[in-house]
Amino acid sequence: MLKLLDHMVIENSLSKQLFLRLFPDLSGAAHFIEVNGMIDTSTVESSNITKGEYLLRLHRIYLLLARSLNPVTRNDCIGVAIEASSTDNNPLESIENTLEPGDRLYNRASYWSSLGSRDPDVPETLTYGLVSNLCAISEIHIQPFLAYFQDGFPIYSAKAVRFKMGHQKLYVNSSTSVSNGLAVDYSSASDHFIWTYVSPEFPMAQENTLQIFKLPEPAFCVGGVLQVELLGRVQRQEMDGLYYLCVSHVEVVGRPLLPEYDVDIIDQSGKCILKYFPELPEPSSTNGEIGRGRSRASRLVQRGVHGWEHIVLNTLLGGRGMFDDDDDIDEEIAE
Repeated sequence: MLKLLDHMVIENSLSKQLFLRLFPDLSGAAHFIEVNGMIDTSTVESSNITKGEYLLRLHRIYLLLARSLNPVTRNDCIGVAIEASSTDNNPLESIENTLEPGDRLYNRASYWSSLGSRDPDVPETLTYGLVSNLCAISEIHIQPFLAYFQDGFPIYSAKAVRFKMGHQKLYVNSSTSVSNGLAVDYSSASDHFIWTYVSPEFPMAQENTLQIFKLPEPAFCVGGVLQVELLGRVQRQEMDGLYYLCVSHVEVVGRPLLPEYDVDIIDQSGKCILKYFPELPEPSSTNGEIGRGRSRASRLVQRGVHGWEHIVLNTLLGGRGMFDDDDDIDEEIAE
């Protein structure tokens, strides 16, 4: 009976159906996983894989991905400011200021400013490290800065914006690795990134508001690095006649991995292996039952595919779901 259930769940891609039910906004994951082959749960590869082995591999990927992504879409996916392509007055006008909401902090102006340029077409970039090495990003929010201390209250926005996502370059015999703990050395990082996703251009309004730039569909950022490209300048500073770009705040909206998961990038294309670290503390959650259920379910993934088929099928059929007490499932697996 168990083998028949295994076959039914795997053959009919029920784990994929469950993933899409849990995360309907991530319908593009199928192309990312099945066409591009960008995520796996094992480094073992074979050129002579059978159809059954391929379906089992997809089953494991969707199952682990369903457990590892944060169930809540967050607007605080930025973990650290890496660098700006230029800064006019550092540290008063540093990229670090863009991590703070609004345009004032402790009764002073809070913003990043580029160097001035006579050419209004000179672009600038702001590069950030995300809170997780695998994030499903749906939106980026940017607030241009209004210089309330200058005559006419000019707004130093860009003409357009574009977004890149990617990872640090991999180096042979390197002893460092990217981790969810953000213990990454991004010094001299300008030439150290490979971009695996580039968004379309979005027009930016010359307004001092938190402007929302929604991607055509959520994109997986593998490697945890996001770059904001500010394309074109619209505002000249009266004092020196130069064009500047100024940003008050940047937010990245998406679903990062839960803390007990991480990825290892295995080649320059950004292909990665999704891993689970059971020794990490169980994550806190605003919903204690969900947090407890997800942690228990994660332990089951580590113990193999068997036992999960019952959970997947029951959840899809509307019965006891993935967040219920799994003591009886433990018994099934032990048999």
